[in-house]
Amino acid sequence: MDCGVFKMNNYTIIDNDLYHDYAYLDGVINRTLAKLNVHNAIFSVIFVTKEEIQKLNRDYRKIDRVTDVISFALEDEPDKIMDLRILGDIYICIDKMLEQAKMYNHSNKRELSFLTVHGLLHLLGYDHQTPEEEKEMFGLQDEILEAEKIVR
Repeated sequence: MDCGVFKMNNYTIIDNDLYHDYAYLDGVINRTLAKLNVHNAIFSVIFVTKEEIQKLNRDYRKIDRVTDVISFALEDEPDKIMDLRILGDIYICIDKMLEQAKMYNHSNKRELSFLTVHGLLHLLGYDHQTPEEEKEMFGLQDEILEAEKIVR
C-alpha cells in the first residue's frame, strides 16, 4: 500500500426502525466494491416507507408512484478529493422489498441484497437503459449475489 493512501470504504445504513435483519449486507456491499475495485468511497443506504420513496420519486424523477430503490449519485465523473469518493445515497423502500420478495418467491435477504447491489451499481455509474447496459448491470448483480451464496 502506498504511504498515506487510505484504502477503506465507509458506508452507513440508516434503517429508520423499518427493518433490522440486514447484517449480511456488509458482505454484499464489500463484495460489490471489491469486484469493481472501488476504494475510499463513502455512501449511505437508507430504508424508507412507501410514502417517502414515492415523494422522492415524484420530486426528483417526476414519476408519481412507489418504487423499490432510488439512487442519488453525487459523481458524474469520479472526482477524487484526497483520494476519497463520495458516491451518494441509496433509498430502499422496505415495504416494496417485502412485497417483491413474496411476489418473486424468494427470501427477504435475497431481495434486499439485490436492491442494495442494484442501487450501489447505479451510484457507480451503471445503468439499464439499453439492452447492452441491462445485460452488463444485471450480470454483475447476479455474479455478486451468487458469490455471496444469495440465490433465488
